[in-house]
Amino acid sequence: MMDIKEILKLADELVSAKTGEHLDYLQEAILRGTLQGRKYSDIAEEMHASEGYVRDVGSKLWKILSEVFGEEITKRNFRAILEKDKVYNFSYHGHVYNQKHIGINNLNICSQTPQSPQVAQQPQQTPTQPHIDLGDAPEIFSFYDRTTELTTLENWIVRDRTRLIALLGISGIGKTTLALQLIKQIKNNFDYVIYRSLRFSPTLEQTLTNLQQIFSPKSEPIQNIETQLSQLLNNLRQHRCLIVLDDVQMLFSAGQLAGQYRSGYENYHLFFQLITEISHPSSLILNSWEKPREFVQFHQENNQMRCLVIEGLRDAAKEIFKNHELLDENCWQTLIDTYQGNPLWLQFTANLIKELFLGSVSDFLQCGTVILSEPLQAQLDQQFQRLTQQEIAVMKQLAKETEPVYLPQILKVMQLSASDLLNAIQSLRWRLLLGAKEENKTAFFTLNTVLKQYVKNRYFN
Repeated sequence: MMDIKEILKLADELVSAKTGEHLDYLQEAILRGTLQGRKYSDIAEEMHASEGYVRDVGSKLWKILSEVFGEEITKRNFRAILEKDKVYNFSYHGHVYNQKHIGINNLNICSQTPQSPQVAQQPQQTPTQPHIDLGDAPEIFSFYDRTTELTTLENWIVRDRTRLIALLGISGIGKTTLALQLIKQIKNNFDYVIYRSLRFSPTLEQTLTNLQQIFSPKSEPIQNIETQLSQLLNNLRQHRCLIVLDDVQMLFSAGQLAGQYRSGYENYHLFFQLITEISHPSSLILNSWEKPREFVQFHQENNQMRCLVIEGLRDAAKEIFKNHELLDENCWQTLIDTYQGNPLWLQFTANLIKELFLGSVSDFLQCGTVILSEPLQAQLDQQFQRLTQQEIAVMKQLAKETEPVYLPQILKVMQLSASDLLNAIQSLRWRLLLGAKEENKTAFFTLNTVLKQYVKNRYFN
């Protein structure tokens, strides 16, 4: 009797010969589960799909196989039919049609008979290498330890098969580097691995066309977005894909509350929603400075989307100072704490210390205030240019505070309505610009030292 792998291969050939399409990942899971005696509910749980949807897909699959075999095939009798007929070999030669052979076009499946004692050996296929297209991904020159984050992401993607993941963090925290390192670590689990940056704000049509060219390089571009979406989702079902979309914040409007799509980009919302709702084995990672609204609206009710907020480096940040040959190692931790462990902020600051203080961290810290290099201020300008006037007002007020404050305190001193204040604070939280901590079941808000100094430099000098 053929093993499960051989049966799945045979079924794929049969379905392909009958319909012109290969088995998708859910159909394979249904066949595998059936051969293992598993219930639809178990298969649905494993595939993170509803039981009703799995039953519908299974019903269509049994109908196709019934037409192939010339007798009714169901989940209940599939194993019995295989065992009864002892199907073990198939070839692409000849057209034999009788009770012991089933033929479809040029494909024949032969049952075991005394006249055919020899089992034809199928050549073993070597594992195929994933198709990797990193497009405009930057080259990684250094990577600082992110073991915890890598383990979390690998579990979510490889083990749990989470379909949509938001990788969030303030600019410079290392989202892109982390995503590219993750690709190196788990790429062999996929058929396709794709990285694309949205920094130039492509429309969804342009993004879908770009992705489709990877799967079908010779195909003509399709203008109809519904067809584009259908084709991409079909590829995500037929192949296990890992797609990273970087700079997702560029899809959102500047001067409005966080996560609001720019005019003409609203259909990305539908795209991301479909990624989570339709059954497939692929994963899409979104890198962003701002939390996409999908993760606010649907996160609690959809277990196919998850968020990971990237925090600053700890001891691993000291490697940056070693690379810059900084002095006064006993002061390094103070530098890490001051600049929040943000790799890019630390790189800018280390360059400044090396150039103006000859590498002496101690001399630098004697300046007595948080020093923001010109490149660091320019980098923060990019984020602050996206804020609303209400958000800027909140940031200015918090920059004056010496201790974390709670909402009633802020409301008393600001010329904002309660609604505007709450929306501004929530938006700043989604932009990852506002720190929060809980004490005695009360939320307190604050700015980190770098952002506080930036606000003072920009608005109070």
